[in-house]
Amino acid sequence: MKYSELNLDPRLNTAIEKLNYVEATAIQEQTIPHILSGKDVAGLAQTGTGKTAAFLIPLIERILRTQNEPTHERAFKDWHARSFILILVPTRELAEQINDNVIKLTDGCGLKSFPLYGGTGYDKQKEALQSGLSFVVSTPGRLIDLYKENHVDLKQVKAVVFDEADRMFDMGFKDDMKYILSRIPRERQFLVFSATLNFDVLNTAYQFGAEPVEINISRDQAKAENVKDYIMHIGHEEKPQNLLSILKKENPKQAMIFTNFKHNVDRISAFLMDNQIPAMGISSLMSQGQRNNVIEKFKAENDQNILVATDVAARGLDINGVDLVVNFEMPQDAESYVHRIGRTGRAGREGKAYSLICDRDIDSLSRVEEYTKKKIETVFLEDEELIKEFTPFRREEASLRNRFDRAQKGGRGGPRQERDARGGDRQDRRPKGGKRFEGPRQDAPAGASAARGPVEGAPRGHRHNNKGRDQKDFRGRQHKDQGGPAAPQHQNRPPKPAHATSPAASGNTAAQNRIKLPNKGRNFRNNAPSKRQPVAQTSFSQKVKSFFQKIFG
Repeated sequence: MKYSELNLDPRLNTAIEKLNYVEATAIQEQTIPHILSGKDVAGLAQTGTGKTAAFLIPLIERILRTQNEPTHERAFKDWHARSFILILVPTRELAEQINDNVIKLTDGCGLKSFPLYGGTGYDKQKEALQSGLSFVVSTPGRLIDLYKENHVDLKQVKAVVFDEADRMFDMGFKDDMKYILSRIPRERQFLVFSATLNFDVLNTAYQFGAEPVEINISRDQAKAENVKDYIMHIGHEEKPQNLLSILKKENPKQAMIFTNFKHNVDRISAFLMDNQIPAMGISSLMSQGQRNNVIEKFKAENDQNILVATDVAARGLDINGVDLVVNFEMPQDAESYVHRIGRTGRAGREGKAYSLICDRDIDSLSRVEEYTKKKIETVFLEDEELIKEFTPFRREEASLRNRFDRAQKGGRGGPRQERDARGGDRQDRRPKGGKRFEGPRQDAPAGASAARGPVEGAPRGHRHNNKGRDQKDFRGRQHKDQGGPAAPQHQNRPPKPAHATSPAASGNTAAQNRIKLPNKGRNFRNNAPSKRQPVAQTSFSQKVKSFFQKIFG
């Protein structure tokens, strides 16, 4: 079906011709007549099949019709009394892309559109809503925020569109969708487009009074018709080499490389840059401003642009110039595969998609082939097409360098020093293959007279921690170098005999000459007074005597 056969408004026809739209796609041909007649529609459509135009063109036409001549037909009941069309999407990028499509299709029609999403300021969005909009493209969260602040009136919605509704449910927007629908008049037109028309999507539609016409494009038609997809069975460690070889062979002007992991985005883009291939990455780890800048650079007309992305970050990217897609890893679900390869082969252009398959991807490949009901063609690169010399991933190179540095400098995996100089050699460590090194030491009394406690030269495990107390001793007195009296010298302190009450009574010379340690009654960990009270020591014979006295009186 050609657009010229739809008898559209001349202003809309002019915009369509500027976009070089001639014939309607399968989803457009089946959807547009139902939407023009005012019916609710639930359509299955994958990325790259023209689903955005499938609902935008008839909605724009309905607005232009009511502007020219108000109608009282049942399908257009209360249409002229409402002020805007609401399009709900799961991601910011998709909101931007659909808003761009609205602007292009309404060129010369006098209709305004604006995207609403989080990660940006409220001021511009509030101003746009106050100026009067024909289309509002929004994520659920930001719309609810603006609604609660009375900046948007959901009672003025003419029609509501849920694009990629399955993704919205997967991302946890189910409650938000119900919250919004419960505040929109039941007379509105309800349109929902999804990769899969599952129970949750249809049940939500029925729950809020919609009776949608179900349009289910077959899976063979759902895949972009102009895309040739291939798989390459290789080892996991061979993926970087084959990725470079594919890019060299195809020499695309714009290409997208998909990975399943956020941390791989920067790795792959840096790997390509190191091999003189311009590339940029986009992931959910980036701020909204950074993501917008990357998208604008990717759209720019340069010699070659390559974008590395995850599925979530690439949702809604509508770029017609992409001529190559490479799956560095096979997606976990079949719908994502169709979304990925649908980034190429748009607007009548031909595109190619390669998937690098290793042992880890076999299960995912089986799910994709079962879903599409098609055996994907297997190809191999000739030996002369493989790049032999290239710079490896930075992570692999850094890992080897760090191991060498640790072996030279100590630290993890190497000998260590004392606490104040971590990462080096420890003087009392055991040399390899020999006896423990004791080092020079002073003569010390043995047995009960041996040195105990947190004093210089004490065994490991009894050394107190002076970290954070370099300027004061345990009693808070200033050291000599800070202008106060000199801190006391810690000397060896033998244990107090159980029967002695004083140094003189004990007859122990070492006990008589000892100096009381300044940390008595203190907590070594935080230098605070200890809650434990000192208990007088009692000999075993005294304990036995006390026990029998309590029993026999």
